[in-house]
Amino acid sequence: MEDYFKYLTHSAEDEAWGLYLTVAGCARVMPGVDYPPPGHPTGYNFNWDKGRVLHEYQVNYITEGEGILELRSGNFPVQEGSVLLIRPDQWHRYRPVKETGWKEHYLGFNGSFTHQFFNGNGFETEQPVFHIGFQDKVMQSLYDVISLVKDEKSGYQQVCSGLVIHILGLILFLKRNKNFSGGGIESIIQKACLVIRERLNRNLNVEALADELDVGYSLFRKAFRKYTGLSPVQYHLSLRLKQANYLLSSTSMSIKEIAFHLGFCSVYYFSKLFKEKNGITPGEYRNFSTRV
Repeated sequence: MEDYFKYLTHSAEDEAWGLYLTVAGCARVMPGVDYPPPGHPTGYNFNWDKGRVLHEYQVNYITEGEGILELRSGNFPVQEGSVLLIRPDQWHRYRPVKETGWKEHYLGFNGSFTHQFFNGNGFETEQPVFHIGFQDKVMQSLYDVISLVKDEKSGYQQVCSGLVIHILGLILFLKRNKNFSGGGIESIIQKACLVIRERLNRNLNVEALADELDVGYSLFRKAFRKYTGLSPVQYHLSLRLKQANYLLSSTSMSIKEIAFHLGFCSVYYFSKLFKEKNGITPGEYRNFSTRV
């Protein structure tokens, strides 16, 4: 997914719901680049010398690179697969190691239910960094939130609140799961899923991906199918077609634009695969989804 962020308003109805979203975004911070990047509004932007204090909760999932988080209570190393949890009125500052940069995905949220949730349920400690590894389900929910935020359709805050709770539940589950190791072939497959998600507009070279992840091609292909139930190519195609569903129903992009945006070599090939997967053509899907 391309770099994106959006700061959100909320209504009295959203507050009454108990949890509302304030910001959602993702960014790839390249090595050597100053952090944080410019463009964030007053109250959210900060410099390293002063740090900052927010009046909301924020969760930041780091899927590439490494860095550090500092609180009044101490310094905490951040590595790939870490989740940073920032609490309201808590002074903090964080940044990637300049030599590596990092890839971040973040949500800000608040509300009466949120306070209750964080005063129990396993998040009551001051531990601000959780290592959960590369979790495809967490990433899918984060991308779903960002997609909803982009459109800002009526009721999106309520749907996003449910997704935020789901994400927090997943983090808590992984935190409590004593069998989670985050190592070996499982960690490699989890990272592969994240890499594939972020390269939906490119053709997938499975051998090159295995080399990139420093694992043998045959072992990678067999382990990937065992872990996900799909081959890497099938997994990649399934995600591309799912994204096509979203673009057809939620944007004004033409079918040709969608096909090439997702890296298909021709509209004909895209339409053929789409119909095989969904049973109807992209045009029929768009007509149906706009009537519902």
